[in-house]
Amino acid sequence: MRARLLPLTAVSAFGLFALTGCVANAPADSAGASLTVDSSTDGCTVSAGEAPAGNLSFSITNSGDQVTEFYLLADDGLRIVGEAENIGPGLTRDLVVQLAEGQYVTACKPGMTGDGIGKAGFTVTASAQVVAVDEDLEAQIETANVNYASYVRDQVAQLVTGTDTFAAAYSAGDFDTARGVYASTRSHWERVETVAESFGDLDPQLDLREADLEDGQDWTGWHAIEKDLWPADAEAGFAAYPTEERQRLAGLLVQDTATLNEKVQTLSFTLSQQTNGAIGLLDEVATGKVTGEEEFWSHTDLWDFQANIDGAAVLYAGVRDILVDKDADLADSLDAEFAALQTLLDAQRVGDGFTLYTDLSAAEIKALADQVNALGEPLNQLTASLVL
Repeated sequence: MRARLLPLTAVSAFGLFALTGCVANAPADSAGASLTVDSSTDGCTVSAGEAPAGNLSFSITNSGDQVTEFYLLADDGLRIVGEAENIGPGLTRDLVVQLAEGQYVTACKPGMTGDGIGKAGFTVTASAQVVAVDEDLEAQIETANVNYASYVRDQVAQLVTGTDTFAAAYSAGDFDTARGVYASTRSHWERVETVAESFGDLDPQLDLREADLEDGQDWTGWHAIEKDLWPADAEAGFAAYPTEERQRLAGLLVQDTATLNEKVQTLSFTLSQQTNGAIGLLDEVATGKVTGEEEFWSHTDLWDFQANIDGAAVLYAGVRDILVDKDADLADSLDAEFAALQTLLDAQRVGDGFTLYTDLSAAEIKALADQVNALGEPLNQLTASLVL
């Protein structure tokens, strides 16, 4: 988080680069494969694990006892390709999509909370059917905008669930659990961070760093709690918070995250907001994550780094097909620089997480910083290439 606010922006992960159109609740009246999905209380069963490229229809029946959702995701498990929402118990909804050859992920979300259940790979094979990206530019842009709005809502919904767990553990004094879910929960925030920054005071209430505090400002949010959870790295004489302050901070964190969730439900995006968002997320990496300033006490900066890049990659993937038509050379450059940065991050993976920032060598930090700069140069051309 930075003290200054940014316009809606973001950058994102690699996976699916084909722009995919989707129409929820549309009849499957065009040629293509038809599949069924059973969304139950504890499962998400798709009738087949693969289908030929082209028009696909998913008929989703809710056999559980909660309102559910069905998601078709890119192979990174993050970017939403298509979704059917608000399927009540006993009801059936259709999702019609046009898919290019590649790997995808299916999932259901009973109760419409959490990160989904029954996640499974879904393969789209080569087909004689012609699969063309919608030739109407406005339709392509609208698809990208709608899909990104869905992605933002999904990430914030998962942030709500994770924050509830984190705050409950912290309030109860279960600091091992709180520390264990801190970085993974914050990843949902970091993937859509520049969107959250558009809501004025809500961003500093949730993500203000101590170094950015103004005189008399009430310090709340993730980093205020972070300092209390990792006191060994705090300044000499730091006093642990009393129980009442821990409960206050946890309550405000839950409350402000719920407010963020309410605000993103009606968000919409323009093409320039998306591309500038990608640039903004990379700026977040350059000004906080790669310097080790963001997670000053937990040193989990690389989790945030990866999440910012995830979010940027999702944004770029959503507009890439449009860019290929306008500037194929720029698309090739962005593909290469994103991939090179991801390779450097993958080298720092440890189990489900990453190397702590304090364990990185000076050479490793420099390599990451240099590659962020290398990606930043072509990324800064993205908005002009697409919008002008």
